[in-house]
Amino acid sequence: MDPAPRRNTKPHAVVIPYPSQGHVTPLIALAKLLHSRGFHITFVNTEFNHRRLVRSHGAHFMEGLPDFQFQAIPDGLPPSNQDATQHVPSLCDSVRKNCLGPFRELLARLNSCPELPKVSCVVADGVMSFGIDAAAELGVPAVQFWTASACSFMAYLHYRELVRRGIFPFKDDNFMVDFTLETPIDWIPGMRNIRLRDIPSHIRTTNPDSIMFDFMGEEAQNCLKSTAILFNTFDAFEHEVLSAIADKFPDIYTIGPIPLMTHHIVHEPDLKAVQSSLWKEDMKCLEWLDKREPESVVYVNFGSVTVMTEQHLREFAWGLANSNCPFLWIVRKDIVMGDSATLPAEFSDDVKERGLLVDWCPQYDVLKHPAVGAFLTHCGWNSVMESVCAGVPMICWPFFADQQTNCRYACTEWGTGVEVDGDVRREEIESMVREVMGGEKGWEMRERAQYWKKEAEAANSVGGLSRTAFDRFLKEVLHHEGYDIY
Repeated sequence: MDPAPRRNTKPHAVVIPYPSQGHVTPLIALAKLLHSRGFHITFVNTEFNHRRLVRSHGAHFMEGLPDFQFQAIPDGLPPSNQDATQHVPSLCDSVRKNCLGPFRELLARLNSCPELPKVSCVVADGVMSFGIDAAAELGVPAVQFWTASACSFMAYLHYRELVRRGIFPFKDDNFMVDFTLETPIDWIPGMRNIRLRDIPSHIRTTNPDSIMFDFMGEEAQNCLKSTAILFNTFDAFEHEVLSAIADKFPDIYTIGPIPLMTHHIVHEPDLKAVQSSLWKEDMKCLEWLDKREPESVVYVNFGSVTVMTEQHLREFAWGLANSNCPFLWIVRKDIVMGDSATLPAEFSDDVKERGLLVDWCPQYDVLKHPAVGAFLTHCGWNSVMESVCAGVPMICWPFFADQQTNCRYACTEWGTGVEVDGDVRREEIESMVREVMGGEKGWEMRERAQYWKKEAEAANSVGGLSRTAFDRFLKEVLHHEGYDIY
């Protein structure tokens, strides 16, 4: 009689992102990094995003590798096949109310499968704290990966203090015009020279029951209940605020920028097929960039969630056109609120020789391209980290959440950004593009961007702080030596 098959003894990490592009991307990168160190990976998307990934990359994509598998759980929202980011407040409210049960059941199924190794840790997005509860039930480490900036994390931790001080909620809508948002905030540890407007934007409401204010503030607090928190940043970049966070919760590990941490493994044959983009990427834009002069192109991308009015879209368009700089602009079909993005024919005629508009692209590859000289961005954290890795200065138009905080730091602390006024005007866009691409201010920003690029590379080099932190995380939290793939 044949003996029963022996269970695989690899460590098994179950990784679950918040179901939005800006979260899926860094969690996939972290999963690849863990896989390269010998972990079996189960990557858990929502059913909605599972379908989007299949549409973008083909059904074979979800077959995965023998030791890098994909699973899906429901998000609790009504079924939809829309190829767009879901309504953020509804999604946040739903995942915290509805995902623990299906996730718990998935973990039980994984552990009952004799072909798979036992689950040894849960690595959850920092705003998917039900992962902490599920891990506790299994008796395994619960790791939170905070995919936004450390400075925004500290600000979210102080949402409760905004309530205690009577700042939140605002009494009426005058706060938007009466300079209330210019009020200095000097009571958040590790955060200097910030104003009320630099706190993540969920505070900007008169509604005391705001879903987003409650969700983000409480999810940040919940991270403090985990075994450890990983940050996609590096010590030199956010040193003051990281030190302040460590005073509250010492078990933090800075393992960023994640693109540099993983760039040694992205070409491994087994992992090249594991993609994170929820949209189909247009690769022709790289060929278009190949034909441009070094540092001559403005790259424009407002991320996966930002929406704007048709008027703002036109102001950006004509500002770019009037700058006379070549530009590559990512224009999602759903970027205009409640409508499809359309631009006048005369704009297309005016820029046809020097402007390229596409639906989506491999952003990090674009930013690293020698032709790119500036990045007009919403200041999402992935975009900030990728611009740092590429040494590209930013023209910042923050939309919501942590983007206002990131923008403030880029413009005042890091010296890599300039901010566009919220009410977009073509003259301002034209002037800023010209200055950043060819003016003295642009030269200074480019120098700072190159400085931070070198600092980021040093953090990820042999003996660098980010690389060392990841090794310590494996040993101290996951009790796994792994092997060094560098």
